[in-house]
Amino acid sequence: METFILALVQHDSPVGITDKNLDTTILWAHKARKAGASLVCFPELNITGHAGHADMVRDAEEVPGGSSCKRLIKLAEELDMYICAGIAEHERGIHYNTMFIVGPQGYIGKQRKVHLSRDEYFYFRAGTKIPLFDLPFACVGIIICYDNEVPEVSRCLAVQGAELVLCPHAARFGEWSDEVNKRKNAVKEQKSHWKLVHSCRTYDNGFFAALCNTAGRSAESIEGIEANHAGACMVFDPRGKLIAESKSTDISDEMVVATIDMKQVVNRRREPCFNLQTRKPEVFTVLTELTD
Repeated sequence: METFILALVQHDSPVGITDKNLDTTILWAHKARKAGASLVCFPELNITGHAGHADMVRDAEEVPGGSSCKRLIKLAEELDMYICAGIAEHERGIHYNTMFIVGPQGYIGKQRKVHLSRDEYFYFRAGTKIPLFDLPFACVGIIICYDNEVPEVSRCLAVQGAELVLCPHAARFGEWSDEVNKRKNAVKEQKSHWKLVHSCRTYDNGFFAALCNTAGRSAESIEGIEANHAGACMVFDPRGKLIAESKSTDISDEMVVATIDMKQVVNRRREPCFNLQTRKPEVFTVLTELTD
């Protein structure tokens, strides 16, 4: 398959209403399939919610054995599409910040966030693997939120053959404001930062990157906790060009649909002196040394 349609969703997903968040996920998955998407990606922790509080893991589930994953497995079969969603994962008393992929044939795999940010260390254990998922239309990797700030994660996926990297976020921006202009500025600043980071990641590694972010107040029901997310969806091509993005300027739910042309990955990586073909990994040993 040379081209396929990808959908990205930004939506509000407060902690403490897991069932409702899952219903929202299912609703958007139907909309994505109706738009012709073969794959839809949701934000980080979009099912259980993201906030700097213990409630973030209160409804943690097993993956793939939990009820949410099972419901999305059934949905993916019914819709004949692939779904990437985020959840607080529970395994033998330990919690992980996890994205999982399901498809028409069932459960495919999961990515656990490797580099935890700020207060996440109090509630999650870090993942230790960076897997690749071979879907019918692309080799897909997942980089969760703060992991995108570590260039080595992208490079690990690139050298394994990643063609599309999904970048789900629950990026926080500070205190919520009832002033529209301040919220719009939060969206603008979020997009500006991603344009800087992901144009570099995609240019250097020759893959597509597709980003989506939680949109709204995730901890409004928790006294003293601010966990506010600006939303935004963006797609960058293998030469670092922004090819699709959300249109909303204020913080709101939205879906972005983009056509992904896999020939662009092949063409980029066949360019003269493209770095994946010319790099000298034998001189990079310092990257594997432990830092103080």
